[in-house]
Amino acid sequence: MRPIEYIGPAPMKQKRRSTLGGWLLVAFAVAIAGIFLKPLIPFLRAQQDLTSDANVNEAVSSLQSDGDFGSRLAAAALQRTQVDVTFDRAYYQIDFPGGDIAPERGKAEDLIVRAYRAIGVDLQLELHEDIKQNFYAYPQLWDTTKPDTNVDHRRVQNLQRFFSRKGQPLAMTQDSEDFGVGDIVIWQLLNGGKHVGIVVPGPGAKKSERWVVHNIGNGPVWEAALFDYTIDGHYRFSK
Repeated sequence: MRPIEYIGPAPMKQKRRSTLGGWLLVAFAVAIAGIFLKPLIPFLRAQQDLTSDANVNEAVSSLQSDGDFGSRLAAAALQRTQVDVTFDRAYYQIDFPGGDIAPERGKAEDLIVRAYRAIGVDLQLELHEDIKQNFYAYPQLWDTTKPDTNVDHRRVQNLQRFFSRKGQPLAMTQDSEDFGVGDIVIWQLLNGGKHVGIVVPGPGAKKSERWVVHNIGNGPVWEAALFDYTIDGHYRFSK
């Protein structure tokens, strides 16, 4: 049998696809990112300079010399910013009283508990004593039937109820002058959760401003973030 003659167009060898276009897109994206991010670099550097260890130490020294409870609490909170802490919301079995998870781990509530404990107030113990006597006065959000010294003080909602019961509830305004050094602020977050921090003075030349120390995921930080979230509670608790 004679082969059938092929009368179509000559077969074309498939060309290798060029990657030049992809690299051009990457280069373009990097260039655009550089244009928009470049103005942020001086701001980030300035923030680092403002919250340097030297400024932390200066603020702590000034606050400790004041001697009042709120100043000492703010100083203790600022000292927490010099500790590297990995965000950790896990449940742990801990001692009672005076119990804590590993010092290099924690979340917003742990910062508050540690700052208070540094000046002689154990919120783990204080909160447990109240929730033990008034269990149903506290939020029933975790399907628990009794107090739990491992975790009760590590929940923002419980801390908020404790401060409202045992502390002094204060005005929730947008005026920073209404916030005192050492005050506790509770925020409502967009995701429905709650967050907590301690009011402190600003750094250096900004010491008349009201900043906060909090841990919202990147460890304890000193920030001008008092009004960055919706304020849901404002309290003063001292012993």
